[in-house]
Amino acid sequence: MTTFERIQELAHKRDKNLKEVSLELGYSKNYLYTLKTKEPAADKLRKIADYFNVSTDYLLGRTDNPNIEGKEEEFTTFFRIDTKDIPEEHRKKLEEELRDYYEYMKNKLKNK
Repeated sequence: MTTFERIQELAHKRDKNLKEVSLELGYSKNYLYTLKTKEPAADKLRKIADYFNVSTDYLLGRTDNPNIEGKEEEFTTFFRIDTKDIPEEHRKKLEEELRDYYEYMKNKLKNK
């Protein structure tokens, strides 16, 4: 998966299109589309990774683990949810939904 495809997938998970993400990052509306054919500069890559709360290595395809090393968040712990009786596939989905909710609330508070 390319950097562009990973960014596109992350945006889709947040129900955003690439134009919206580009503008929220302070880039031109078509900037993320340019990543189909070129790699982003380090400062822009870092800003994109921070926006999605993933590692730059994940965006570059160097790992399939989107978590930032040493900064892995356990959202089930954060929300105090006991998941020991939940199958792994459902646990991952729950974790993803909690992460999305957390990001939604964080963005909502930022925009107040």
